[in-house]
Amino acid sequence: MPSEVFRRAALGLGGNIGDPVRAMADALQALDGRADCRIAAVSRLYRTPPWGKTDQDWFFNACALVETTLSPEALLDTCLGIERDMKRERKERWGPRTIDIDVLTYEGVAQAGGRLELPHPRMTGRGFVLMPLADIAPAMEVEGGAVADWLKEADVAGIEPASAGPEWWRVT
Repeated sequence: MPSEVFRRAALGLGGNIGDPVRAMADALQALDGRADCRIAAVSRLYRTPPWGKTDQDWFFNACALVETTLSPEALLDTCLGIERDMKRERKERWGPRTIDIDVLTYEGVAQAGGRLELPHPRMTGRGFVLMPLADIAPAMEVEGGAVADWLKEADVAGIEPASAGPEWWRVT
């Protein structure tokens, strides 16, 4: 029987309630501990101003590349399951959260509509996504441009590194 093919996906992680750094580290460790997922790269951790709904605490954000045999929708369900296990409550759009895990891209897949749009429909305009993603995949093509090029156009005001390197998720 042929072995499963691993495909690469990019994830965006963030949070601003409780201990979001610990929550993101736990989420990455949970994904990495699965037989159908392995973490290939993790960005530095960033401290970012709130976006969309600005009357809340600053966020911590990071991105990760995961290699997975899961379909895009199954990966989304896995991420949502991790959020639920961590007691994520969805009360208001762009509101405070303990953890948020977004599937940003999935190798070879572009789709609109339905539960999961790929690439993530708003990622090319969000500095808090592009800055960490550029740490690990600056040349990744998204909607006709490289992540590093999209980052040059994005608003990155106030975004600052909160970790020196990509190992923060293993040691917290």
